[in-house]
Amino acid sequence: MNVVIVDDTQINVTLMQALVNRIDGCKPVCFTDSAAGLAWCLTNQPDLVIVDYMMPAPDGIEFIQRLRAEPDKAELPILMVTADHEKEVRYRALETGANDFLTKPVDRIEFTSRVKNMLAIRRSHLALTDRAAWLAEEVGKATAEIREREREAVFRLARAAEFRDPETGAHIQRMAHYSKLIAAQLGLDRAQQDLILEAAPMHDVGKLGTPDMILLKPGKLTPEEFAVMKQHATIGWEILKGSAAPTLQVAAEIAHTHHEKYDGSGYPRGLAGEQIPLFGRIVAIADVFDALTSARPYKAAWELDRAWAFIAEGRGTHFDPVCTDAFLAVQKAVIAVRDQFRDPDEE
Repeated sequence: MNVVIVDDTQINVTLMQALVNRIDGCKPVCFTDSAAGLAWCLTNQPDLVIVDYMMPAPDGIEFIQRLRAEPDKAELPILMVTADHEKEVRYRALETGANDFLTKPVDRIEFTSRVKNMLAIRRSHLALTDRAAWLAEEVGKATAEIREREREAVFRLARAAEFRDPETGAHIQRMAHYSKLIAAQLGLDRAQQDLILEAAPMHDVGKLGTPDMILLKPGKLTPEEFAVMKQHATIGWEILKGSAAPTLQVAAEIAHTHHEKYDGSGYPRGLAGEQIPLFGRIVAIADVFDALTSARPYKAAWELDRAWAFIAEGRGTHFDPVCTDAFLAVQKAVIAVRDQFRDPDEE
């Protein structure tokens, strides 16, 4: 334990240094220059400071004030050495942050007892700090495990929908990464970017409730069939809503809103503008772009230029203008994602 002794009288320093040396596990760090002592304390980690009041600037009161101004020194034990008659000084020292006092001339037994008591408090504080750090680490581990289970649940539900949907797993990967690119371009923080990356694959989980004759139909749907198909947005919401898991909460929102259109002509609720949650507006662009540029049993893949043009033309009607601009600004990154996650038949 580092015991700092600051006193401008060498004989006092020598006496206290000798007394500290007799205490097991203690190392005295001595200064007769208060400015030098303060500088050492501010750049190192003392465990106890013993400071005289009557010294050239900074005096004991200013020394304590400047030390307590540092956040990491708020719990540091401080003993002030004063004359027996200096009650006003003691009051000021208490208000400033001193923990206890020693009176001149220093009594050896009293000095040793007070130092031991202060160091016992210091050890307890350090132990609590270590305990708090350990608990924070354990909570972090437990939280990471919960998040991993959430990710697994999302992945498995997305896989279940994939088995019924003619769209491929590569589509899910691409549109999720496109969504993350848009979120990043919009300035969302890394946590939000990761959240949309994890939740976006659930956008069409409601297709689990869509009849095969409609879901797997190779040709164009009739108006009646399309009305049934549109129900998958609400079904997805019903499947995912009410979860305590943040990822599933966002996934429910995306499932319910990614087919809404900025001008209010989308489904299932006809939301418009910023009534549509931001993640729904982002995923709407990512999902449509990948659907256009992917081959399906009922259509050929569009050329990229044609798909970019379609997204641009939908700015302010189908798609949020700001999200559209963000997507069009990251075309190179979008192409890199598309190359990374190719459909199996393309590979």
